Amino acid sequence: MALSMIKLSSALANSSKNLRCVVRLVNINNFSTTNVVVRKERDTFGELDVPDDRFYGAQTVRSVMNFPIGGIEERMPYPVIVAFGILKKAAAKVNVEYGLDKKIADAIMQACDDVISGKLYNEGHFPLVIWQTGSGTQSNMNTNEVISNRAIQILGGKLGSKDPVHPNDHVNKSQSSNDTYPTAMHIAVAMELRDRLMPGLVALRDTLNAKAKDFEKIIKIGRTHLMDAVPLTLGQEFSGYSAQLTYGIERVCATLPRLHYLALGGTAVGTGLNTRIGFAEKCAAEISSLTGIPFETAPNKFEALASHDAMVEVSGALNTIACSLMKIANDIRFLASGPRCGLGELMLPENEPGSSIMPGKVNPTQCESLTMIAAQVMGNHVACTVGGSNGHFELNVFKPMMVANVLRSIRLIG
Repeated sequence: MALSMIKLSSALANSSKNLRCVVRLVNINNFSTTNVVVRKERDTFGELDVPDDRFYGAQTVRSVMNFPIGGIEERMPYPVIVAFGILKKAAAKVNVEYGLDKKIADAIMQACDDVISGKLYNEGHFPLVIWQTGSGTQSNMNTNEVISNRAIQILGGKLGSKDPVHPNDHVNKSQSSNDTYPTAMHIAVAMELRDRLMPGLVALRDTLNAKAKDFEKIIKIGRTHLMDAVPLTLGQEFSGYSAQLTYGIERVCATLPRLHYLALGGTAVGTGLNTRIGFAEKCAAEISSLTGIPFETAPNKFEALASHDAMVEVSGALNTIACSLMKIANDIRFLASGPRCGLGELMLPENEPGSSIMPGKVNPTQCESLTMIAAQVMGNHVACTVGGSNGHFELNVFKPMMVANVLRSIRLIG
């Protein structure tokens, strides 16, 4: 969403805290022109026009204006926003114990459910891109504004009024962007590993294992240095592929104890300033209840904010799996080469035409796709490594880029 070249199409007769008017929006991306009803909202830098059909507020609009980078393809990943909805819901429930009005908390939790379901993401209430502040502050505030305004709507109030639900005082109570964003990172990655990566990896491992059994009586020549060596069975060769994936699954599982540590409760620099004793532990328990994952509060909040070694560790496990997949895909397509003038030991399924000039030619396209995916995951790991090494003093400021790359790797492999 590009807010640019805004021209007022109606005179402003009066000024008020929450004045609405019609503006003429010219989208610089496609030069289309639309009339949009807006409301006035303020942040610490001044007043801005906010589309009246959106739950976000001034800070989100300012971020859209400041970071018009990449377009919709670079939006904050959906799993991160879902994770924010989960942690904000948990915080609201826990904050009732520390004085948050239950009526407000209930409205916040209902609004969080709309975030968790994906409804508000799909409707365009989360327009911010990855390429923003490295702490993810704008996305935390985008979430706070959306939940606040949706809760206000639930309670019958006026959008943008911050009354009776305030984005900072209520939705962000006992929190900082510096501890909520890393918490969302861990929740998002843990859920995606469980729901997306593991099912795909296990299915592929089981398929290779089944093929190893099917091929156990087929004798072939083994090759070292690309040259003929001594015999083995095709089943033995495929058992190696299956074992690679088994070990890859085990490597991912080995990263989970650190991934399950949550930074929430550390607030700005890890000291827990402006939070309550027990808040972190209770929130972790509530997040565990909401997700079914055994999260716990990070034993050292300074590490949890200043570094993201757990993200680098997960990315490293994914990188190793990518190496395995590259080897497996290459072996299979080389063994299927020919078939008349190559090795021709395997016959791959003929899924699609392979050439625009050679009729009847069939290529190992699935293998090629997998090798490109593996290469991309390796590149994602390089970016994640650079990001992880740049945690300066009390805060790492490569958070959005790191989690986006890890999530992309999970999505591609899974």
